Amino acid sequence: MAAPGEYHNGWGGAGSHLPDDTIPLRAPAENASGASPHPGYDVTEQPRHAHDVGSEAGDHGNPLPPGDPGPKPRGSVSSLAKSSALMAAGTIVSRLTGFLRTLVMAAAIGVGTLNDSYQVANVLPTMIYILVGGGALNAVFVPQLVRAMKNDDDGGEAYANRLLTLVTVALAGTTAICVLAAPLLVRMMSPDIASDPQRMALTVAFARYCLPTMFFMGVHVVLGQILNARGRFGAMMWTPVLNNIVIIATFGAFIWAFGGFTDSGVSPAAITPEGVRLLGLGTLLGLVVQALAMLPYVRDAGVTFRPRFDFRGHGLGKAMGLAKWTLLFVLANQIGMIVVTQLATKAGAAAERAGHTGSGITAYNFAYQMWQMPQAIITVSVMTAVLPRISRAAQDGDTAAVRDDLSYGLRTSAVAIVPCAFAFLALGVPMATLLYAGSGTEGAQGIGYVLMAFGLGLIPYSAQYVILRGFYAYEDTRTPFYNTLVVALVNASASGLCFALLSPRWAVAGMAASYGLAVTIGSAVAWRRLSRQLGGDLDGSRILRTYARLASAGAPAALAAGGVAWTLLKGLGSNALGSLVALLAGAAVLLGVFVGLARLLRIHELSAMVDMVRGRLGR
Repeated sequence: MAAPGEYHNGWGGAGSHLPDDTIPLRAPAENASGASPHPGYDVTEQPRHAHDVGSEAGDHGNPLPPGDPGPKPRGSVSSLAKSSALMAAGTIVSRLTGFLRTLVMAAAIGVGTLNDSYQVANVLPTMIYILVGGGALNAVFVPQLVRAMKNDDDGGEAYANRLLTLVTVALAGTTAICVLAAPLLVRMMSPDIASDPQRMALTVAFARYCLPTMFFMGVHVVLGQILNARGRFGAMMWTPVLNNIVIIATFGAFIWAFGGFTDSGVSPAAITPEGVRLLGLGTLLGLVVQALAMLPYVRDAGVTFRPRFDFRGHGLGKAMGLAKWTLLFVLANQIGMIVVTQLATKAGAAAERAGHTGSGITAYNFAYQMWQMPQAIITVSVMTAVLPRISRAAQDGDTAAVRDDLSYGLRTSAVAIVPCAFAFLALGVPMATLLYAGSGTEGAQGIGYVLMAFGLGLIPYSAQYVILRGFYAYEDTRTPFYNTLVVALVNASASGLCFALLSPRWAVAGMAASYGLAVTIGSAVAWRRLSRQLGGDLDGSRILRTYARLASAGAPAALAAGGVAWTLLKGLGSNALGSLVALLAGAAVLLGVFVGLARLLRIHELSAMVDMVRGRLGR
């Protein structure tokens, strides 16, 4: 599995999990959002074939190290630059509001077994939606929609109506079946929950409120892609923020009605039916608002919807046949996700019985959401400008240009990603105890330990994102499937070992480290495959030299920062004030030592980035 990501821009809160590299999209620009349309699915950062955009980006001001010309501009930039800026802004706001929703969730229901039940229920709709057609919708039907808009006499309106009719009918039927089958689905996701009648009843109740959201996910995506095909990108990126706001308000209302977790100590046994109903209806309402908010934009684009059931003979069947690799890609991720969810919920319940809360799937999901934010914002932002050129160079057979662009993307993103990874390793506990103080010190510390375990895995996680873009540039979706299969198998196997060998309190932290191991192996496998495809040269020595120097600066910085933070936490305590002081002091030490060592090591990419920032600040 690729760890929990988040569906689209911020759907859902923290719970759904899908890898950030699950599905090759052909959307008009890279989307880097936040939490998940459900708390965990990220269709947002998925690959797309940049040459479908139509216009190509220029450099967008990315820093260039001395002697490195960076990617060569190959087209006009204004249209994509504006679209990318709009989408990036929506993505950042969505990420931030999606993160804020996890803080409110933790403050309302803690990070123990009660939240684990909510997380399991909330991941189901996203998982099923992607399995039954979400991946095919983005990877296959969207390109067909663009072609229909260009080639059909009606501007693709009939095709759009057929597609929306097909999706709504299919998802309505699937949703009805899944709501009835909720007990079976919960049992599949977590046998441990199913073995406890009280938790089982609670999780099934949550699931029956959450499962209908998959219908509105599909409607949102279809409407958004219809708008994207017409060059209107903002609505799909910004409407998920409304979902996050509704969820924040819902859990805020729960706190107002029942008290915060540190006061109420609410548990699966203590939560009232009214509390379950409030959280469930609020979760459903968030997706309803997100989907319905698209309608004014669609009307403004001049699109009129009429149900059409004449599916035969219009390319829909052929398009479905093309989606097999996408389906397999998603299936591999889902199997890994189910394994980790089962193990983490069981470990979390055992740890809570032993007095250690914050050691289950909720801690895993919340820590993952913090951990992947630098990649979601930094790496995706860097690659937004580079992707169109990579795709064009691949079409032209210019392997040298593909290599140079990928090298540039890896080295430039690493300047920020590597210190962020070491920061998570050194300062994960004060980060979590400050941000999740509302869930109680024990639970917040549990999230911090999981965040530390994820830590250094951010480096290969970000690198894999860039490397896989090389395959997508050549319209190769089969190789990423095999790569994802490797990651899923390693992750599931290593997570199983952690569950068997570690105590329940530390098992989920071990699973987080397992994901880092899995993406490291996956990145190495992808690197070798892409290197062969590009004739054996991927600028490897230069890239590795940059990463080695950055790591040489990051390790001592993390050691010094961690020592300072630990000392302050021990003296001041892990309350909000102590955590804030420890985090600020540790971050200052880490940044100072890292920048000082990086200058001594002559890391040109860092110097170029600092100069660019100073230039933009007018200094």
